[in-house]
Amino acid sequence: AAFAPAQQGASSTALSAFENELGVQPPLGFFDPLGLLTNADQERFERLRYVELKHGRICQLAFLGQIITRGGTHLPGDIDLDGHSFDSYPNGIAAIIGPDAIPALGLIQIIGFVGFLELFVMKDVTGEAEFPGDFRNGFLDFGWDIFDDRVKLVKRGIELNNGRAAMMGIL
Repeated sequence: AAFAPAQQGASSTALSAFENELGVQPPLGFFDPLGLLTNADQERFERLRYVELKHGRICQLAFLGQIITRGGTHLPGDIDLDGHSFDSYPNGIAAIIGPDAIPALGLIQIIGFVGFLELFVMKDVTGEAEFPGDFRNGFLDFGWDIFDDRVKLVKRGIELNNGRAAMMGIL
């Protein structure tokens, strides 16, 4: 019976504990192909959700950057004191590796800036976060507080889906 359908076992309680979380939606439903949430608690789930949001936001910016630079739009001015303009470097991965890539010291500056943002800016400083990935810190609101709970869940779901699409798109 090499081609007989496999027996479907009962789902574990660890997986069913997360089946009603934000982001579980058709057509996949709860999707954990690597088993990262097997025997996980709520804290582990929230940590992974935070990482998913962060990576999704980064990929949305990266995807937008790809579209803009491939379209021929670059920052004006020079990227360094030697007079190299922003558009003198290639787009995409060629800007990092290859004969015309950004110099190593430039990459170190970029990585250092991203590290600074990661360690000191993009986190919940005040402890006021409503959900994992909420970095408003009582300062930036953009009208979030006027939405009711249903609208907030819809908008968070949209952000998750856009982030997931961008993570696939930037590949």
